[in-house]
Amino acid sequence: MLDPGYWPQEVGSKLPPQRWQTGRVSSNDTDPRDEKPQYVLPLVVRIERDAPPARTDALETAARAVLRLLTDERALDGGEWAESVAAWEDARIRKVVRRARGAEWRRAEALPGITVTGREAEVRVFPPVPLDGWPKDLARLQVSGTDLDDPAPPGPADGGGAVLWTNPELGMSAGKEMAQAGHGAQLLWWALDEPARTAWRAAGFPLSVRAAAPADWPALAASGLPVVRDAGFTEIAPGSCTVVSAFPGVLEPQIKL
Repeated sequence: MLDPGYWPQEVGSKLPPQRWQTGRVSSNDTDPRDEKPQYVLPLVVRIERDAPPARTDALETAARAVLRLLTDERALDGGEWAESVAAWEDARIRKVVRRARGAEWRRAEALPGITVTGREAEVRVFPPVPLDGWPKDLARLQVSGTDLDDPAPPGPADGGGAVLWTNPELGMSAGKEMAQAGHGAQLLWWALDEPARTAWRAAGFPLSVRAAAPADWPALAASGLPVVRDAGFTEIAPGSCTVVSAFPGVLEPQIKL
């Protein structure tokens, strides 16, 4: 069910087949994508003082939020977000996660976007905006301080869905890791063929985000699965491998995890 040479026409991708294997969030080396107008995909996570979501729940909800936006009718050909989505995907697929609570969250919800709910987490994703053109009600939100914990280990990945394996050796803030999970979900979406996409979307995009075992990570990163290599604009070194995306039964590594 995997077609590594398939690129969806609706996103206007002009990259060669299998480019998803290294991701389009690549190193800071000279890159023709940098000559294009730069856009960013804003995500806002709701973090109330007395009820912050669990970290893994927030990671998974952010990943599903990206998938929801990519498949929303407004993001496809002829939709009101199609032009900005295409421009964003033709450059670097930047994502920035900010946090909001109370009135800040209510103002964010009033802007065009999609709110996705996890077990407890709430994440709102917005159509891409120019790098220096954030709406004021989003620009004023904080990036720092988006730190979350899991009250208990998340346990094994849920069956029947995708698994986004994160690099266990990188110390990322929750906001940074949410953006990386979104990258991983996006690269996986691009890697799947149409029947696999249709089935995944119909099921509601089931997925799990889990830290890989340190001993498994080198083989995962070299497995040929979609892998996110971060541009290194914040927190981590350019070219760091952050997420490897798998889908048991559809797209999976040839190693036992």
